[in-house]
Amino acid sequence: MALKIVGAGFGRTGTLSLKTALEKLGFGPCYHMAEVFPRPDHIAMWHRLAFENAIDWDLVFRDFNSTVDWPSARWWREIAAHFPDAKVLLSVRDPEAWYKSMIDTIYQPMKSPVPDGVPELVRLQNEMVRKSILSETFDNRFEDRSHALEVFKRHTQEVRDAIDPERLLVFDVREGWAPLCRFLEVPVPAEPFPRLNDTATTQAMIQMMLESLRKPSP
Repeated sequence: MALKIVGAGFGRTGTLSLKTALEKLGFGPCYHMAEVFPRPDHIAMWHRLAFENAIDWDLVFRDFNSTVDWPSARWWREIAAHFPDAKVLLSVRDPEAWYKSMIDTIYQPMKSPVPDGVPELVRLQNEMVRKSILSETFDNRFEDRSHALEVFKRHTQEVRDAIDPERLLVFDVREGWAPLCRFLEVPVPAEPFPRLNDTATTQAMIQMMLESLRKPSP
């Protein structure tokens, strides 16, 4: 299957809620960083892209109708060009709130090299994330708040400038179903819009992940 929706928004812009919403609307499965971890072949493919600039987009997204979040958001231009009929969905958030959420959650494990003895795939995943996000996106200056905020704002403008307005939706998950359903030309569900991946939940998930990483491989 070919992608129908290309997500261009950074992580911590409501992407897990958006993934769930898209799947409820019939645009699933939706690719997200959460889909990378359990797939060793995908970890290898994204690592090769980060370090060798080589990937088969059709293979990566073979079983998916949409994609949001990193790592795919790092290559939104290439993916949107490869799937020219797909709509582009740019998830956004108040920049200050986004930065605080990043600092309080995923930035902490992102910046830390994995401990000795972890499985090779965990090391590859960590290297891919640090290179594609921290290095290439934020120039290894994420802790420079002004710089990170400028990157975030510039990214939003670059997507707006590059994508035909008829193909693009700039979307804040706080807006709920209406603009998303209008953009995708589907009925508005009767159920509430998904609200997932708040800071407390994310911190608990990260803690579980870190504890699992500390366990040496057999």
